Amino acid sequence: MKQWNLKRLRDERGIGQKELAEELGMSIHSYMRKENGHTPFVDHEMFKIRNFFDKPIEEIFLSKDCNDIAIK
Repeated sequence: MKQWNLKRLRDERGIGQKELAEELGMSIHSYMRKENGHTPFVDHEMFKIRNFFDKPIEEIFLSKDCNDIAIK
């Protein structure tokens, strides 16, 4: 799944893919594959991104539709 919320956050803050890739300690190519949904982010990467943007993980990685689903 393409990470639209992550891209939106990056764009809003003027952060390029290269900068976030460096923050995560990966190549730009690896980062691009993850943001475009070809490879999933692993847990520790999601936590680093959460801390970097100071946002809840679900706000970054779940689609709006998923946030509206009630858990029963």
